[in-house]
Amino acid sequence: MVDAYEDPGTPQTRGGWWYLWWAVARQGARPWAAGGLGTVWMVLLAVQPYMMQRAVDEGLLPGRTGVLAAWTAAMFLVGAVTAWLSILRHRTMTRLRMDASFRTSKLVVEHAVRLGAALSRRAGAGEVVTVGVGDVNAISDSLSMVGPGVASIVLYGMVAGLLVSVSAPLALVVLLGLPALAVVTGPLSRRLQGVESEYRERQGVLTARIGDLAGGLRVLGGLGGKSLIADAFRADSRRLREQGYRVASVASWVQALAVGLPTLFLAVVTWIAARMAAQGSLSIGQLVAVYGYVAVLVGPVAFFVEMVYDLNRGVVAARRVVRLLRLEPEPDEGTLPAPERPAELCDPVSGTRVAPGLLTALAAARPADATAVIDRLGRYGPTDATWGDVRVDAVPLADVRRRILVADNEADLFAGPLREAVAAGRPAGADAMRRAVYAAAAEDVVDGLPDGLDTAVSGQGRSLSGGQRQRLRLVRALLADPEVLLAVEPTSALDAHTEATVARRLRAARDGRTTLVASTSPLVLDHADTVVFLAEGKVAATGPHHRLLAEQPAYRALVARDAEDTDAEDIHTEDIGAEDIDTEGAAS
Repeated sequence: MVDAYEDPGTPQTRGGWWYLWWAVARQGARPWAAGGLGTVWMVLLAVQPYMMQRAVDEGLLPGRTGVLAAWTAAMFLVGAVTAWLSILRHRTMTRLRMDASFRTSKLVVEHAVRLGAALSRRAGAGEVVTVGVGDVNAISDSLSMVGPGVASIVLYGMVAGLLVSVSAPLALVVLLGLPALAVVTGPLSRRLQGVESEYRERQGVLTARIGDLAGGLRVLGGLGGKSLIADAFRADSRRLREQGYRVASVASWVQALAVGLPTLFLAVVTWIAARMAAQGSLSIGQLVAVYGYVAVLVGPVAFFVEMVYDLNRGVVAARRVVRLLRLEPEPDEGTLPAPERPAELCDPVSGTRVAPGLLTALAAARPADATAVIDRLGRYGPTDATWGDVRVDAVPLADVRRRILVADNEADLFAGPLREAVAAGRPAGADAMRRAVYAAAAEDVVDGLPDGLDTAVSGQGRSLSGGQRQRLRLVRALLADPEVLLAVEPTSALDAHTEATVARRLRAARDGRTTLVASTSPLVLDHADTVVFLAEGKVAATGPHHRLLAEQPAYRALVARDAEDTDAEDIHTEDIGAEDIDTEGAAS
């Protein structure tokens, strides 16, 4: 059996229809089994009216009780086989749909991982969530046409053939019924694709906004922006709801036709057959058979209409999946070997130099300038940075990621046991975990949880305070134990006492290893071997913290301002509503 968990394969990304075809073809013999079982199942359903006709015409006569009993037994046997095949058909179709669902989910997740940092610049979070949830289900539902769809076509042709032997006019009505349905539902199907596509786009945008709001609602409330954001969100929700009504309006017509038109079809054919029976053109048995044939056809005809609806939704979803899968990761043309030993990192754009084996602090009047330097040094985007005597982008990306770690202060925290969340898939022994927790001054965080490191935390650590999340991110970075650690504001959400503790322990934990910390906190800067001061994105001065304080008025003003903010943060925490300020402290 094909296992979508191991290797999802290489998808067709030429378009939505191509992707749906690939999702079916990738499953080997399963679609053939689904079509075969469905066909036999439906054919046996159509056999029942024929057997009933024979039972009525041949068995309801004096002295033909044995014939009636034989046909009755045959109908019972065929019914039992039909029920058994129905179970097999349903199981096969369920596996087919779930395979497509799991396969698509794995493709999306693997491609998101492959895109890495480029994902957030090329696709919104809401779009990825919508693809991974709603679109995957829509693709799965659309594959229902594989089994019942093939079976319905076969059954439709078979019943038309049987009706030819009964009455040519009835067979003609049946054969013309399906094209008539296509003419009626075709324009609605095309319209459904358009409104469904627009709805999915709006849904993705709103989903992203919900995620942003969930992460910063308290801060918005403290800054007085809650009502403004709520009004904007309410307006977007209203537009999405109106678009949803348009989708529902078209979908309701399609689904209503799926129920109403087959019933009308049944009524027309039954009326014609009844008139023919009244005129003597049909026997009673043939009338019963015609009614049975048409009753059996109600399911396939309704399915044809429903299939068009599902296929249109599936194509829209597949196009969105294909659009995501077409995104290419950042080009990796690196072929040169990385330095064999710890080497200096240099950013020519700003003039920043990070000496190997030392703790360097990067203080910038504009935090964005410091972040840009770290992004270039860590190869997150275009860069001219050098690592020893080779350019960072000339080294294979896998080597850069293995030896240089960028630890962002807003990096994602995944849901699950805390131990797994900070280990990030790497094996972490008890001693290494204890040292990392101690270095990040996170003992109180772990001790305060019901089951310690085995406690399950929610996605993004929303059950924790901002300062606790920040220290856990630092634990994760220290557990990785990279050769080069580039940390962006690792203590910005901590109170002064905890920040001083983290700065001291971080220096000890990274002793002899290359570390760059972007920060303007004097508590951190005082523990650095050297401080690089950026002004207007360029290096203005370099040296120990105390010397820059004495010689650089701009640096002194920057650090003094940060020190004043640190002294006042405990007083004004409630005023600004900053949930990300951690005032719990940690023992030194």
